[in-house]
Amino acid sequence: MKSNITLIGMPASGKSTVGVLLAKRLGYSFVDTDLVIQEKTGKLLKEIIEEFGTEGFLKVEEQINSELDVRRSVIAPGGSVIYGPEAMKHLSEISTVVYLKLTYQDVKERLGDLKDRGVALKDGMTLLDLYEERVPLYEKYADITIDETGKTLGKTVDEARSVIEARIRDGLQEK
Repeated sequence: MKSNITLIGMPASGKSTVGVLLAKRLGYSFVDTDLVIQEKTGKLLKEIIEEFGTEGFLKVEEQINSELDVRRSVIAPGGSVIYGPEAMKHLSEISTVVYLKLTYQDVKERLGDLKDRGVALKDGMTLLDLYEERVPLYEKYADITIDETGKTLGKTVDEARSVIEARIRDGLQEK
């Protein structure tokens, strides 16, 4: 059985915020893999992207996510983790994958400076291009999808918690 929960979704979908609140409510630990990457490399995400390019960053991200060894944790990887098949295979094996789904308009409204956030954008790619490229991948890897449209972060956390607790009751999720 899986003892972790991994939150996937676009930048600004609330993976970190929802993750911290969900971890508190479930009595789990919280792991932000962007911080793990920064800790292991000694560099900010935007510095890794500047130094090694988007492809280099994605390799670092995939390696670190595919080696993650945690239990009873809510894991919040970067939005680009879905480009790493090894990372997603590993995360799917150790956790229930929850997709925090936002409309393009909501993503656009919530996001500030993409480069400052360390968003892995290929040259010439717009936010809409990124959204359209990633959504099918989020849907492919998700065990559970939570549509955040019109919901506060608190409501999103409540819904995620009730779904996870139902999985625990049904024996699909380890306590």
